[in-house]
Amino acid sequence: VQLQASGGGLVQAGGSLRLSCAAPVSIFSSYKMGWFRQAPGKEREFVAGISRSGGSTDYADSVKGRFTISRDNAKNTVFLQMNSLEPEDTAVYYCAASTYQYARAGALYVYWGRGTLVTVSS
Repeated sequence: VQLQASGGGLVQAGGSLRLSCAAPVSIFSSYKMGWFRQAPGKEREFVAGISRSGGSTDYADSVKGRFTISRDNAKNTVFLQMNSLEPEDTAVYYCAASTYQYARAGALYVYWGRGTLVTVSS
């Protein structure tokens, strides 16, 4: 099973980007979806998660109020709208799928995308 993340790029501080992640029909509606990121020289960290129905969301403190996760179950796609971007947001962003309803640990996610690079310049 492969998830396909897209939408990364280079943006100035204060700007916005919208990431997308498409998943196979066979898993999307049954899995919680999450976004993670890994900056150069740092460990991967949880960014945001959304429940199977889309009715519940969870955010890391570092992005709360700036990022919004959403999902379109009809299109099997999860989104991450990123506003007020900061240089500290520079990282490779990954989408992932979990069978756990509430999961922040990467080990609880069973399917991963390849990642898309977000670079925020100061």
